[in-house]
Amino acid sequence: MKRVIIYIPIVLSLVVLGAHFLRYDNSFGVIGVAVLIGLLFVRKPWAARMLQAALVLGAIEWVYTLYVMANLRIEFGQPYIRLVIILGSVAAVTFISALLFQLPALKRIYRL
Repeated sequence: MKRVIIYIPIVLSLVVLGAHFLRYDNSFGVIGVAVLIGLLFVRKPWAARMLQAALVLGAIEWVYTLYVMANLRIEFGQPYIRLVIILGSVAAVTFISALLFQLPALKRIYRL
């Protein structure tokens, strides 16, 4: 049960990233995220490192999206603080999900 809980933020981060790509009609991004979710079942060190890299890149994508959307809202005189809080939180959770692969349980599972 404890191992399943570790995967929850990882899977949620990937699903939200997939939804983000879907929102912008990025089929390759959606397919890539689906492949990454499947990669969670591959118990090899390279799979864990690939997932970590993808999650870090996902966090960078969220920060970039935050930057673009906040600037648009500022430019049009719209409120932007809530957007910054939400997208900043999503970026942080996505980055923390990448760090979860450094936990002893996942290190043991993926033989890191």
